[in-house]
Amino acid sequence: MTKEILIAPSILAADFARLGEEIAAIDAAGADWIHCDVMDGHFVPNISFGADVIKAIRPMTKKVFDVHLMIAPVDPYIEAFATAGADVITVHAEAGPHLDRSLQAIRALGKKAGVSLCPATPEAVVEYVLDRIDLVLVMTVNPGFGGQSFLESQIEKIRRIRTMIGDRPIRLEVDGGITGDTAAIVAAAGADTLVAGSAVFRGKNGAGYAANIAAIRLAAEAARVAGLHDISAQPARARETARIR
Repeated sequence: MTKEILIAPSILAADFARLGEEIAAIDAAGADWIHCDVMDGHFVPNISFGADVIKAIRPMTKKVFDVHLMIAPVDPYIEAFATAGADVITVHAEAGPHLDRSLQAIRALGKKAGVSLCPATPEAVVEYVLDRIDLVLVMTVNPGFGGQSFLESQIEKIRRIRTMIGDRPIRLEVDGGITGDTAAIVAAAGADTLVAGSAVFRGKNGAGYAANIAAIRLAAEAARVAGLHDISAQPARARETARIR
């Protein structure tokens, strides 16, 4: 079954001085999920925020909190993020020695479980945990910083993971360099959940955020409806389609 396209703005690109207001704004602007990038300065070369911040902003919206843990070790912190209000907790396949155990821990806390793959990580690492997960997150940039350029090398990985998922009720999420242009490419490859940071928050206000979210959604849905299955091999065509539609 084809899943609806979901847009998950990453609050890493928000104005942290007005974080509560920013979350309320993207909620009203049409965000489906709120993507929370947690970085530890160890697994990735940056530090963002922790469970206390997520707990503080949780009352600002009823939308799904999609919490992406870019931390290692990850197991000791899963419960804290679950208690803080995460709905989906995604861990990196590269962040610990026992991925299956980490996923069991998330599900035991009543949360949906996701696995994220860095660009150099092959999709085969999720093969034996497919029945324990609700989401696969493909990084289309190297994790650690916002505003990076999209890596087209990940398009075929997205396609292969879509095939692996088959009819399972697993969302295929993409994070990194997502804009109106690249949204069409990843949606045609099989992604159904798109994380966008800079491309949403460059709008500077609620009306701008709404326009940016709508443009990303429209590009992704148009690519899916048009059946542009060869779009990844023709990025120029994808961009032109996104503009026209």
